[in-house]
Amino acid sequence: MTDRELMTIAKRAAMNSYSPYSHFPVGAAIECTDGTVYTGCNVENAALGSTLCAERIACAKAVSEGHQQFTRLAIYADSQNWCTPCGACRQFLAEFNPELEVLCARAGDRYVSYRLSDLMPNRFEF
Repeated sequence: MTDRELMTIAKRAAMNSYSPYSHFPVGAAIECTDGTVYTGCNVENAALGSTLCAERIACAKAVSEGHQQFTRLAIYADSQNWCTPCGACRQFLAEFNPELEVLCARAGDRYVSYRLSDLMPNRFEF
């Protein structure tokens, strides 16, 4: 699967977003080492701290189906800036692969690629 194909899957996932407060739909697609892809979208809540990010939902869906090894994550939002994972998502994802490739999109269907370790160089670990 190409980067562009994975990003297209993330873009489609954003259409399922529940974002009545921020009006900022986000979609994510995480690719497992065996090629399986799981998606997620942000799900907001009036108690904003209870909001779930697209990245963590995609990862949790994969883990709940028995997958824990990931190679790439695509994050899509139609925004002016690159849609990078928040700090909580960075820590969450680093639990599984600190070298995960993270594709971050912005308006115009453009994206950049980062290593998770570059986005979060000093993750918490035991």
